[in-house]
Amino acid sequence: MANGKLAVQRLSDTIAHELERRILDGALKPGDRLQPERELAVELGVSRPSLREAIQKLVSKGLLHSRQGGGTYVTDRLDAGFIDPWQEMLRQHPNIQGDLLEFRGMLECEAASLAARRATDADLQRIDEAFARVEALFAQGTSAEVLEQQVKADLAFHQAIAEAAHNVMFGHLTASLFRVINDHIDRNLRHLRRTEDDWKELRDQHRAIWEGVRSRDPVLASAAVRRHIDFVSESMVARARHEERETRAWVARSLVRSVPRKVEATEVESGSQ
Repeated sequence: MANGKLAVQRLSDTIAHELERRILDGALKPGDRLQPERELAVELGVSRPSLREAIQKLVSKGLLHSRQGGGTYVTDRLDAGFIDPWQEMLRQHPNIQGDLLEFRGMLECEAASLAARRATDADLQRIDEAFARVEALFAQGTSAEVLEQQVKADLAFHQAIAEAAHNVMFGHLTASLFRVINDHIDRNLRHLRRTEDDWKELRDQHRAIWEGVRSRDPVLASAAVRRHIDFVSESMVARARHEERETRAWVARSLVRSVPRKVEATEVESGSQ
């Protein structure tokens, strides 16, 4: 404004800003493909050259990735900086699982509380659909065939609530955290499926979270998440103990199997003298 004139924003900058907003809000997620150029230009009410320029700006920022003849996709750049080092750290230092779970509790309790206050009708519909999928898949029992789908449905339900908090940090941090602890959740579900009571308790907890948000009760929603996280934490400790006992039993069996071979070798040696 050195000459006293207002800077006029280029149309491509305005379009790029709108697409960035959709990425931040979670309307466009990592891996999503943008609509065909013609359709998106009509939706935004802009020319295709201006749209093309805006897309190139976001490609340069690393938020979008264009594939030759294959469309334009949203990257995971906003999340990757968090995910990559933590996945490796978790593999090398499994004892930090408790810290990650504690952080997850703080994050999800507040997200559920905000979702109960801020969720739109469209948000509630998405949460309803996510919960219905959890119910349907968990009702199929504990067969190994449905485990992967159950894990995905579980995470999608919690993610829908995080996005309904209408805080971009909650949405992206929750998505990043779930990618980091995906294997941990898989192992916990495998452990919880061992008993019918634990499996029923897990299903009841998801229903309580859904009801808390659905009834727009922040206190109830947050308390339901806290109950769920505490249960998962206790399950994690129980699973670690179970795995330790199995390891000890395996070692003991291995030692027992090795004893006869040692005795036979000793007898052979003494007989040859």
